[in-house]
Amino acid sequence: MDFTECYGDTVSSLAVAARDRNVRLLRSLIRRGCDVDSRDNRGWNALHEAAAAGHAVCARDLLKAAAGSSQGCRAYVLSLTHEGESALYLAARRGHLVVVKLLLKAHADVNQQTNDLSSPLYAAVDGGYTELVELFVRKGAEVNGTHTASSWTCLHQAAYKGHGDIVRILVGVCRLEVYDDHRITPLFVAAQYGRRHCLQVLADAGACVCVCACILKVFCEFTLRPWCSEDVFVPSVVGASVNAQAADLATPLLIAAQEGHRGCVELLLDHGADPNLSCSDSWPQLPVHAAAEFGHEAILARLAALTDRSCDRGEGRVSPLYSAAKNDHGCCVALLLSAGFSPDGQDCSSYFGSACTSPLCCTLATGNGDPTWTFSDSARLLIAAGATLTGEAWAWILAACDSDVLQYVLRHRSFPGPERPSGVMSHHLSPEQWSRRLSPEELSGLMCKVFDMVCHASYWLPSLLGAGLEPSLLLAEPNVLEDMDSEGVNYFLEFVNWSTLSPPLKDILDRQKELITWGPLINLGKTRPCNNII
Repeated sequence: MDFTECYGDTVSSLAVAARDRNVRLLRSLIRRGCDVDSRDNRGWNALHEAAAAGHAVCARDLLKAAAGSSQGCRAYVLSLTHEGESALYLAARRGHLVVVKLLLKAHADVNQQTNDLSSPLYAAVDGGYTELVELFVRKGAEVNGTHTASSWTCLHQAAYKGHGDIVRILVGVCRLEVYDDHRITPLFVAAQYGRRHCLQVLADAGACVCVCACILKVFCEFTLRPWCSEDVFVPSVVGASVNAQAADLATPLLIAAQEGHRGCVELLLDHGADPNLSCSDSWPQLPVHAAAEFGHEAILARLAALTDRSCDRGEGRVSPLYSAAKNDHGCCVALLLSAGFSPDGQDCSSYFGSACTSPLCCTLATGNGDPTWTFSDSARLLIAAGATLTGEAWAWILAACDSDVLQYVLRHRSFPGPERPSGVMSHHLSPEQWSRRLSPEELSGLMCKVFDMVCHASYWLPSLLGAGLEPSLLLAEPNVLEDMDSEGVNYFLEFVNWSTLSPPLKDILDRQKELITWGPLINLGKTRPCNNII
């Protein structure tokens, strides 16, 4: 049931007076014998109202009246609403310090939990009421208990809300290495939400414990006393590890990099966070991948310099270029390339699917075939950096059916041909293209995909022939002329000598002419000048 709404016709006059802080009316009603424990539809009595309103005088008068009743003051101060809220909890949730002190003096239970597992201390932490937190700790409040369905402690909540002063109080009395049901620590929470001050306090506290452990271990070795790691837990404090992993293996450094909290990343690294700790059980994810995936350039630059370069092209690893290119963070792709990462990465199809044989294929495949697909900045950068054009890459390039895409590729790569004589410059190839000529494997991959996509020849044929593709390579597959439309056939024949065509190819053309699927141009016998002549 929902007990958050108060029905006015269920509230006693005494409770209304306490809520309104009307001391005169409240005392008058008490003298007339009104029941101090009369409840409304939420289970609230007059003391709950006074505590929530923060009126100490009304609360004191009600407690005094209850002391003279059969119920007694102790039972009255411990009375709960239908949601399990005590007067102490209601006062703590609103930060009413004076009322809290009054209720504690009346023997209120500092550890009384609500139906949803909250407590007065947890409420004070949530609200950021530092003085109340100090008071509850002095009064013996349970500091390591869990107070949510996900098993959060007061320290988790303080870190989440960014209450640095409260975190500083709690680290002196709490276990720091406490976990919720996802094995997330308070330090992890601080890193996730960018609470740098809280993170500093938690990391420093953990570092101090580690130092104490080292000193104690040396002492035990020197005195020949048996070493026990649990000795360092005195007084009930366990250090917060900056490398503690959640259930999914995520680390504080990974989550800080993912969320873009640069200050937290720097702080964690300064406290010994490991940038090479694998953070996933499904693929070898590192913090550098998170920074690249979400486009956090400054963090990426910092982590790229510290990450083991085996992730660049190592087998069983994943290049961070995949993360950057897949999400088209061009600036991150450029940063990684300038840092020396290979544009080819490694084959990651076993992790991310058949399209991810290289970072280039991965970014080309993203959205390809969709009417809104665009040639991404990441793809341009990878091609310009000399990424290998595998058969899969050519397939995606040709499947785009966009001559501008193909022409961009051919501006950065050239077809094999006669070696350029010393001192002689090509009229249509840049120096970069000469130095990045297609390898035999790349050319073979292109031709295989071209033969599979003859029906789209109008998109790729002019660009390829214009860039210097040897026409004879297309004649290696006779069916090319059969599957090509009339316009494509005529364009192609302008690059070859009609008289030198083999009889089988001429038979194909004659048959198409008879079927009226091909109409030759008048000047068919004239060939275009070859574009790849130096």
